[in-house]
Amino acid sequence: MKHIPRKRFGQHFLSDPAIIDAIVRAIDPRPGQPMVEIGPGLAALTQPLVERLGRLTVIELDRDLAARLRAHPQLEVIESDVLKVDFAQLQQAQAAIKLRVCGNLPYNISSPILFHLLPFAAHIEDQHFMLQKEVIDRMVAAPSTGDYGRLSVMLQWRYAMENVLFVPPAAFEPPPRVDSAVVRMVPRPEFAPIDPALLSELVQVAFSQRRKLLRHTLGKWLEARGFGGPFDVQRRAEEVPVAEYLALADALG
Repeated sequence: MKHIPRKRFGQHFLSDPAIIDAIVRAIDPRPGQPMVEIGPGLAALTQPLVERLGRLTVIELDRDLAARLRAHPQLEVIESDVLKVDFAQLQQAQAAIKLRVCGNLPYNISSPILFHLLPFAAHIEDQHFMLQKEVIDRMVAAPSTGDYGRLSVMLQWRYAMENVLFVPPAAFEPPPRVDSAVVRMVPRPEFAPIDPALLSELVQVAFSQRRKLLRHTLGKWLEARGFGGPFDVQRRAEEVPVAEYLALADALG
C-alpha cells in the first residue's frame, strides 16, 4: 500500500537517485560502522546505507513506516520521537566507541533535534543531516552577516560544520516549498567547558533585539548579574565572534 506523506510529521521523501547517491558518498559509510539514521521514511537513503554498513539502527516516529522497516532483516528499528532518545545509551548498547548519525530531518522540528543532540556530542563521531538550506546557512554563518545568530554560536561551539550539498525541491516527493542542503557536523575534540544553559541564555538575550546595541540587552543582563569584566557592549550581537561569547560565558560561570 502506498504511504501518504503526513503533514504533522513534516514528511518529504527523497526520490532523486542522483541526490541519494551524492548524500551516501558524502557520508561515506564503511562496513561495520555503528550508524543511526533519524527519520528513514520510505528507506530511500536507508537501503544504500545498510548495503554498505551491514547493519543500521533507525529511529522512526510514524508507526506505519516503522512496521514496514521492521520487515528489513538488517535494520534495528526504534519507534520513537527522536527528542526522547538517549544517544549515550544507544552508543553503549552498540558497544561502539562513537556513533555516526545521519538523516533527513523533519524541517518543522530540525532545530529542537539539533539542540537535543548537543549534549551527546562526546558520544558521536559525526553527523550528516538534510535540512532546510536557510537553517544550514544560519548554522555555518560567520559573524557580521545576516544569518549569524543563536544557532550559529551554540552549534559552532561544539561542532566544525560545512554545507556539503545543495538539494532542490524536485528531489523530494512531495516537493517542499524551500531549498534544502546537507550539512556535515563533526564534534570538536577540544572545546570550552562551559554550561550550555548559561551560554544559551546569554546568546538568546544578546540576539533578542538584533538591531540594537548590546548595551540595551546583554549589557543590562550582565549588570543584573553583577558582571564587571571587560566586554564591549557598544556592538550589535552579530558583530561578536563565537570565541568572545564563549569567553564571556566562561567568565560568568
